Amino acid sequence: MIVVAQLAALVAAAVHLMVFVGETILFRRPSIHWGVFRVPAADVPPVRMWAFNVGFYNLFLGSGALAGMILWWTGHETPGRTLVVYTCAFMFLAGMALFASDRMAMSRPRGTGVVGSLCQSVPSLVALGALALA
Repeated sequence: MIVVAQLAALVAAAVHLMVFVGETILFRRPSIHWGVFRVPAADVPPVRMWAFNVGFYNLFLGSGALAGMILWWTGHETPGRTLVVYTCAFMFLAGMALFASDRMAMSRPRGTGVVGSLCQSVPSLVALGALALA
């Protein structure tokens, strides 16, 4: 189960690091703002600051999970595992918040945020579940 937890934590970290790149660095590209996030071109200027900021939040979460894994692998199991649990719990809860905002159709039509919610919450939930069973 430890291997499953570690792999799921790495997938969760990778998802958040890729989202950082999309939201912070590549957001102005139509293939990103529309193709990935479903933000129309006319809405890019008003939401760009939001996307930039949220991108960094994803960077910090992904980096935290990755740092936890590195600590764990280098013999610092307790702090590494603690950091992985914390960041994965944060990722899972943030995914649930994204799902709730999608259900309420807060800024886009209902259903357009489900994939993002699943990408954010499922790998982190798998990591947490596998750690609980280990």
